[in-house]
This record gives sequence, structure tokens and C-alpha cells, in this order.
Amino acid sequence: MILGIDEVGRGPWAGPLVVGAVVLGGSHIDGLTDSKKLTKKRREALYPIIRDQALACATGWVSARELDEVGMSGALRLATRRAVEQIHVPYSEIILDGTVNFLAGTGKGEYVQLMKKADLLVPSVSAASILAKVERDWFMAEQDALYPGYGFGAHVGYGVAKHRAAIETLGVTPLHRLSFAPLAKYRPLPQALGCDENSARKGKTTKSIGDQAEHAVSEWLEQNGHVIVERNWRTRWCEIDIVSRKGDTVYFTEVKYRKNAEYGDGFAAITREKLRQMKFAAEYFVLNKNITSQIQLSAASVTGKNFTVEQWLVLD
Repeated sequence: MILGIDEVGRGPWAGPLVVGAVVLGGSHIDGLTDSKKLTKKRREALYPIIRDQALACATGWVSARELDEVGMSGALRLATRRAVEQIHVPYSEIILDGTVNFLAGTGKGEYVQLMKKADLLVPSVSAASILAKVERDWFMAEQDALYPGYGFGAHVGYGVAKHRAAIETLGVTPLHRLSFAPLAKYRPLPQALGCDENSARKGKTTKSIGDQAEHAVSEWLEQNGHVIVERNWRTRWCEIDIVSRKGDTVYFTEVKYRKNAEYGDGFAAITREKLRQMKFAAEYFVLNKNITSQIQLSAASVTGKNFTVEQWLVLD
């Protein structure tokens, strides 16, 4: 059986990149072709049929902010992996539309056959194209209510005249891809280098405390059978306090320090948004280092002047 893969959203100035993955199995669905060849009405009519009749299907998403961090090639690899990880039925071949194997370096890479215009020629790839296109279009339409005036529902993020005019008037949103050249002027400036002496001293002290807390957790992990892979790994958009390996699993640990227990254990600061950021950081690390092991998010609570590791736990 064939797992078909195709992407949508490479060119827009705003919005996510979405990759569809579909195994049709023995299903035959009339009218499948490249999503760009179909009307909106026809795509939306085919969407529930694909969802109902396909043996398995999924979409992998990469946000604009993630895309800005990893670049377009990295985003395509990340979205493809996210989509394929959700497919849990057997298949013997992966057909990927295009000329680049975005699963290279993973256990799935050897199954990939690259094919130009596969979205026209292979039904499962056509279905993947439609799936990704419809879901992305619906998402962008929903953004109209959150960001009125941009017309996201109409142009779905492409740099058309109306969209360009809205950006000039209203500025950019979190949906915009600031790594794209036309939006370069909206990129945040690096933090000013000048600061007063007190701020500098406070920053240095905070960093010192953080370093000591991370050192304490690293020692604790080593005592409990972990091998430290990286400490304080940072990129422009994300960071990981400690990366460790134990057995076949790579752990990504967030370290939380509190002066004393009266202020809590620090885990309350790990919000849903923080978990999302940690997950992206872990995925980016794995992508960047070509790691194929199982990954697990974790957190450690450190308290007091002696930097005691009170608790280390695995996060869901």
C-alpha cells in the first residue's frame, strides 16, 4: 500500500505550512487530483469522503513562527514528520510529491519514492493535497475573526495587493512569516546592548542561579542513569535547559528554580503554551541532530541555596 504525501502553504506570507499524508488502501474515490486544479466547493465535497474512506490520513502543521526559526526546508521536513508519525497502518511505499526526500535521516526515509506531479498522478498523493489544502484554508478563514482587516479568509495568506495594503496599515500579526524578504522590515530588532549597571548585575546573578540549578539537575540525572547530551541549547526562538539520554529515549528537561518551597515547586509555570514551546524545541533539536530515538519532555524542580533537586517528572 502507498502512503501519499503532499504539502500546502509554501508560498503565502502568513499562516502555517501543512503537509497531508493519506493511505487509501483499497478505496477508490472519484475526482481525486491536485487540489489546485479543483474548485473550493469540489475540494470541500471530497474532504469528508477522504476522511471517511481512507485507511488512514493525517496532517502535520508548522506555524509561521516555527517556519521562521527552521527555514522553509526545515519546516517541510518537520511538517512531513509530524504527519507521518500519525499514520499507524502498514504501508510498503511512501510517494512524496517533488524532488526532495523530507524523511531522509529517519527510519521512513528508505521507503520514499520522489515523483514530480505526483499530486496529479497518484490518488493517495492527490488526497493528501486536498486534505492539507482544505484544513489550511479553514484555519485561515477562522483567523479573520481574530485579525480583522487582513482578509485571510479570501487570500489565505498570499501576498496579494489587499494583504500588502493591510500590512502597511495594521502591521504584522503572529501569523506572518517574518523570515520572508517582503516582511523583513518587521523583524524584531536585537535587544539593545546598553543597560544600566543594576540591570546588568541582576541579569548576571539570575544567569548564575540558573546555571547552578541546571548543573544540579545534570548531576542528578547522571546519578540516575542518564547521559547528558546538551546543556543550555539555544536558538533564536527556542531553548532547552538539558538534553539527556537514558536507554532508547532522549529526555528534554526544563529546570525550574525557587528560593524556597513557599513559592511553590515551579511546575505551575509550565503552561500549555510553555509545553507547546518545549515540544517544538525538542522536535527542532531532533531534526537538527538527525536523532531517531523516542523523545520525552520532562521537568525538574530545584529549591534553596544548596540547589536541591526536589522532583523530576515526565510531562504528558
